[in-house]
Amino acid sequence: MMNEGMIDRILRVIVGIGLISLVFVGPQTPWGWIGVVPLATGLIGWCPLYSLLGISTRKKEG
Repeated sequence: MMNEGMIDRILRVIVGIGLISLVFVGPQTPWGWIGVVPLATGLIGWCPLYSLLGISTRKKEG
């Protein structure tokens, strides 16, 4: 079940790509691979932390 709204998903994808780019450009640190987490959750639309905390940024339908 999706628990992320569209703006949340877009921001996560942008942040994820930005962090992953740090692996190849800039400081070239492996810490940039942490960007896989927001990228994946943004593409899937489900955040496990949101589920644990009972948070949803997705608009209610109906």
